[in-house]
Amino acid sequence: MYQKIIIVGNLGGDPEMRYTPGGQAVTNFSVATSNKYTANDGQKVDETTWFRVSAWGRLAETCNQYLKRGRKVLVEGRLRPDIQSGGPRVYQRQDGTWAASFEITAQTVKFLSSRGEDDSFQAAQPPGQETEDDIPF
Repeated sequence: MYQKIIIVGNLGGDPEMRYTPGGQAVTNFSVATSNKYTANDGQKVDETTWFRVSAWGRLAETCNQYLKRGRKVLVEGRLRPDIQSGGPRVYQRQDGTWAASFEITAQTVKFLSSRGEDDSFQAAQPPGQETEDDIPF
């Protein structure tokens, strides 16, 4: 049996890294995907779906180091169902409304934000060091 989910979206917040008692790194972050369409009645609909992503080991450390709120990412991984229901984890919010959480264990995370979109990347470059964009060929 095989399962894979691929999502592309924006980080909803900065990643949070911790270590298991065995010393393995795990980083959690949320990703929002959006879908815009026009309904049959002509009304524009903007739909957002949130995913909770867990990355493990070296991938967790890399995600924690380079990802920040608002960055665009592509995540490939396995959808983790709720143990009791077999579907998304359903919970009640503080205001009493119900919500569902789709949880993914990441196998691959690709950073899609360009260097120009990230001021911290620009600031991290030592003065006078060429970047790939500066090479004339």
